Amino acid sequence: MFRLAHIEHLWWLAALGVIALAFILNLIWTKNRVKELSSIKLRGLVLPQFNTKTKWGHFILFCVVWIFLIIGISNPQIGSKLYEAKREGIDLILAVDVSNSMMAEDIKPNRLERTRMGVEKLIDNLQGDRLGIVIFAGKAYVQLPLTTDYAAAKLFTQSLSTNSVNNQGTSIGAALETCLQSFDFTTKTSKAIILITDGEDHEEDAINLAKEAKEKGVIIYTIGLGSVKGAPIPIYRNGIQLGFRKDKEGNTIITKLNEEMLSELAVAGGGEFFRANNGHIGLKEILEEINKLETTEMESKIFSDYEDRFQFFLIAALLFLLIEIIWPEKRLKFIDNLNLFGIKK
Repeated sequence: MFRLAHIEHLWWLAALGVIALAFILNLIWTKNRVKELSSIKLRGLVLPQFNTKTKWGHFILFCVVWIFLIIGISNPQIGSKLYEAKREGIDLILAVDVSNSMMAEDIKPNRLERTRMGVEKLIDNLQGDRLGIVIFAGKAYVQLPLTTDYAAAKLFTQSLSTNSVNNQGTSIGAALETCLQSFDFTTKTSKAIILITDGEDHEEDAINLAKEAKEKGVIIYTIGLGSVKGAPIPIYRNGIQLGFRKDKEGNTIITKLNEEMLSELAVAGGGEFFRANNGHIGLKEILEEINKLETTEMESKIFSDYEDRFQFFLIAALLFLLIEIIWPEKRLKFIDNLNLFGIKK
C-alpha cells in the first residue's frame, strides 16, 4: 500500500506554474533587449555565447529538482503487509454535552473548549481501548462509533460545537440511552461511559437509565462543568461579544452546575463524580480508574510496517541539482563545430 505521510506539501507543486510564467516572461524580455541593443552584425560579437536552449535546459532541470524535492518532503511510504494486531482494552464512550449552556465562561476559556482540551489529552493516553463519542443537547447522536482510530477521534473532538445539535436542552437520558445502544453486549469487554455536562435541564429517566447500565455491566462516570453559582451564556459574532442569552421575558439566563444530580447519577451507575475546574476536568482521575478495569483481547486489522521512501526522491533531487549547477550557461563551441549530418558550410 502506498501513501504520502505529508500530502499537504504537494500544494507547493503549484508554484511551478508561477515560476514557469516568470521564466518565460524574462526570456522574452531578454531576447527583446538583445535585439534593441545590437544590430544583427554586432549581435554575434556582443553576445556570442547567448543560447536560448541552455536557458531552457537549466529551467527544465530546476523543475525536475523541484518536483523530486516536494515529493521527497511529502515522505512517500509503502506498507509492506496487512497484519492482525491484537490489542487489549475496554469499550469507552464519551457523552459530551454540546448545549448552549456549555459556552458559559465560568471555566476558562469556556466549558466546551475546556472539554475539548481534556478529551484530547485523554485520547493521547489511551492504549488499545476502543473509543466512541456521543454528543447531546435536546437530543443525542453518535458522532463517532467505537473505534481504535485515535486520529479520527481527535478530529471529531475538534469539531465539537453547540451547532452540532439543533434541539437545545440537556437530555442526559437520551445521551445514556444512545450510549447503551452503541455497545456490543455480546462480548465480555469491560464497558464505561464518561458523561461530560453541566447537568442542567435533565430528565427524570436519567437515574433509571444509569441503574440499567450498571445492571448490564456498564460503569458511568460523570464530570460536572461550571460553578454552582452559575454564569451567563455569552453571544459572539465574528469574535466580538454582542451580549448574553436571554429568556422570553428578557432576563439574562444564568446556567448553573447541577452537582447533586451528577453525583447521584454516578452513584447509580457504579462510578464516581468529578467536578471540573480551570486546572483540569477530571479525565486523568477517571482514566486511572478505567485502567483498573479488566481488559479484553481485541483484534483489529491495520496496515503496518510502513517504510519511508523519501530518501530516494531527495537523492534524485540532489543529483539533478548537481547537474544543473555544472551545466554550462554559455554555448559550447565544440558542439557548434560538430557536423553530425555532413552539411557543407
